[in-house]
Amino acid sequence: MTDSHESEPDDQETISREIAAAQQEDAPHGRRTATRLDFPAYRSSALRHPTKELRHVDPEGVELLAPVFGERDVDPSEADLTAQRGGEPIGERIRVAGRVLDGDGRPVRRQLVEVWQANAAGRYVHRRDQHPAPVDPHFTGVGRALTADDGSYSFVTIKPGPYPWRNHRNAWRPAHVHFSLFGTEFTQRLVTQMYFPGDPLLALDPIHQAVLDPAARERLVATYDHDLSEPEWLLGYRWDIVLTGPHATPLEEQDHA
Repeated sequence: MTDSHESEPDDQETISREIAAAQQEDAPHGRRTATRLDFPAYRSSALRHPTKELRHVDPEGVELLAPVFGERDVDPSEADLTAQRGGEPIGERIRVAGRVLDGDGRPVRRQLVEVWQANAAGRYVHRRDQHPAPVDPHFTGVGRALTADDGSYSFVTIKPGPYPWRNHRNAWRPAHVHFSLFGTEFTQRLVTQMYFPGDPLLALDPIHQAVLDPAARERLVATYDHDLSEPEWLLGYRWDIVLTGPHATPLEEQDHA
């Protein structure tokens, strides 16, 4: 919300014009597949993106302070986000499944995959999320799983709703699910977002559009898979995550400072 000392927020037309300009500016240099961190249309990125050289941390030192994690700490039930609070959450029940692969197509086994998302009304269970949409008492929006030997993962959840944010006037985030993957150490965390096919907000969203390569941007969008759907129960979406190589899934770079 603005006060009398602040200027009026930009409108969508301004943001879309800036997105188009950034994409045109990037074209001669070859399309980058990672999210551009200083993307002007994503207003807050101008102030909080890393500007200094990244600092390497001592992995052993980090492990002394990081959470203790083992495969036995992850229960299979944690992959079902619809069965965590003793009641049925409201919304469209879905399954999101896929594989975690390296750049050569080999499965990445026994990797911790975490997800978090808004509920069907577009509201997170977080004290800073105060927009006027209902909190679902039967939905936390968080889950985790380990990949199987073939690199596969699967979550049952509720399709998240879009929600407003204050990047510009009438700004709405497309429906999305956040993904976090850990390697062999907590310092190897990778974070990205999965979107849903056919969402009209994708072209308007400066976060999604901060991935300038159209093909890389498309890899952030899941596909509907009827074989994953279950009769009278849920709809299925498939989304593979490729960690390296020319077909890698765009990841959010981390500020290690």
